[in-house]
Amino acid sequence: MPEAVELAPVPADDQAAAVGFDAKAFLARLTSRPGVYQMYALNGDILYVGKAKNLKKRVSSYFRSKGLAPKTAALVARIQHVEVTVTNSETEALLLEQNLIKEQRPPYNILLRDDKSYPYIFISDQDEYPAVRFHRGARRAKGSYFGPFPSGTAVRESLNLLQKLFRIRPCEDSFFRNRSRPCLQYQIQRCSGPCVGLISEAAYADDLRHASMFLEGKSSAVMQELASQMEAAAADLNFEQAVLLRDQLSNLQQVQEQQYVSGFEGQADVIGCALKPGGVGIHMFYVRGGRIIGSKVFHPRVSIEDTEADVLSAFVAQWYLGANREIPDQIILPLALGDSEALQEALTQRRGRKVVLQHSVRGDKAGWQRLAQTNAEQQLSSHLASKQNMYNRFLALQEALKLDGVPQRLECFDISHSSGEATVASCVVFDHNGPLKTDYRHFNISDITPGDDYAAMHQALLRRYTRLKKGEGKLPDILLIDGGKGQVSQARAVLEELQITEVLIVGVAKGPSRRAGLETLVLAESGEEITLSGDALALHLVQHIRDEAHRFAITGHRARRGKARKTSRLETIDGIGPKRRRELLRHFGGLQEIERASIEEIAKVSTISRKLAEDIYFALHPDP
Repeated sequence: MPEAVELAPVPADDQAAAVGFDAKAFLARLTSRPGVYQMYALNGDILYVGKAKNLKKRVSSYFRSKGLAPKTAALVARIQHVEVTVTNSETEALLLEQNLIKEQRPPYNILLRDDKSYPYIFISDQDEYPAVRFHRGARRAKGSYFGPFPSGTAVRESLNLLQKLFRIRPCEDSFFRNRSRPCLQYQIQRCSGPCVGLISEAAYADDLRHASMFLEGKSSAVMQELASQMEAAAADLNFEQAVLLRDQLSNLQQVQEQQYVSGFEGQADVIGCALKPGGVGIHMFYVRGGRIIGSKVFHPRVSIEDTEADVLSAFVAQWYLGANREIPDQIILPLALGDSEALQEALTQRRGRKVVLQHSVRGDKAGWQRLAQTNAEQQLSSHLASKQNMYNRFLALQEALKLDGVPQRLECFDISHSSGEATVASCVVFDHNGPLKTDYRHFNISDITPGDDYAAMHQALLRRYTRLKKGEGKLPDILLIDGGKGQVSQARAVLEELQITEVLIVGVAKGPSRRAGLETLVLAESGEEITLSGDALALHLVQHIRDEAHRFAITGHRARRGKARKTSRLETIDGIGPKRRRELLRHFGGLQEIERASIEEIAKVSTISRKLAEDIYFALHPDP
């Protein structure tokens, strides 16, 4: 266990907030995944809670230069800190948003007058052609009630989908009985026109049965029926009907999602931990009575040699035993701890009741744990890319390399290929704001001996710096090369050939054990080798840009290899053969629907395991 792990929760009133919220830097690192955002004032008070299908787009809309409503402008003027919680789907975000609003009651949210009155979906059983309607209040009418739902918005969204999927009428009975021709809902394909006899009672009853099965949670059975009908229609050359059924499958897929914010009675804290060169991120969910009621972010200061188990052991001990904090029934962790028995006993004694530390969990708990882990990784990425943290690293690099001034711009190159096939070089650029992705470049390498990394590096550097020499971009202060003296000599030869003397060349050579934290910096000019301590900020910066160059090179290589082989994106994923591709496409109806699906949805395909579903999801969503 590390001797001193200093807890550093992200507060709303820290020094960064005191000088104003840097929206531009925050948005540059924000994910595009669905989730919930919480806005805080300078004193730490919650201002607003919102959900988003795309966090980056939604939060960016608050900080545009004009067009804000007066209330929104007043909110933005008070923002000093924003926290985001990534979810697996928009539906999860919706439920978590409602729980947070009810728990925290932010002043800028519209609060329901009656928090206890949940809405339902109602289907009457007294009509020839029953309607599907929104219902709130006493359930006196005869029929089926589905719910409760977390909000009226959730019901209306579900009703809208039901109309789109099954074309069940939404109109009032008085309107329905007095029609002589179909209404606009029929024209836009949101109703099958039972009011004027455009669908038989039996066919309408079949659509209603599918809608009821969907609301009862039997959507997998509905999808199997629709998939079989789609294949039968295609076999009969009825392609128009097959397309309609395919669209039904696609739309069903968007709402077929597991809800990890309910279904558990008791108290639990769910912890995710992400460790990278330069820092650690810990994200904690508070689950009470089956609801996620809040979350908290921490960035402990640790050495690069510490493992995740070391960090979590120190964190759990200091957080729960070092202060008078509430200790829940269960603490769910991402991995096993070596001292878990001792910690569990100490926490039980402090609380006066049994406390359980768990790491191997299933069902809802596993969903919460995966979500906490995703958020820990997201928060750590944002923290490492923060403007102040990045500038401190540049200062440390200046000191380590004994430079006269702080470097302004870094470039790093890496090479990726598969046994010499589809070789691609990457160039990534960092400045004081972190990764400058608009300046990233891929170079497709050709006319070299397959597998010759030296020749590949020489070609990429020559192409890059020939353009920069012509004034097509900015020269870096430091050129980092992923490799030792051989790769560094290639860089030096290229820059000498182009008569570029103002760029410092530094190689990043792995140590004998090739472990993170043991890299050596090789200076091209003098041949000097510099070894930095594992917790050095300069080393963290070098590792960050080197890892980013490696990631970007692999991305480019896979894209080039896939294009050369003329394969779909599914064929580039290990473990996905022709049979599984057919099952995936049959289940979802197309690649776009697979891309929109969550891990849980992909795992519902009969031939896809949970692990393979994760591989598919992250292969189709490389951005975390």
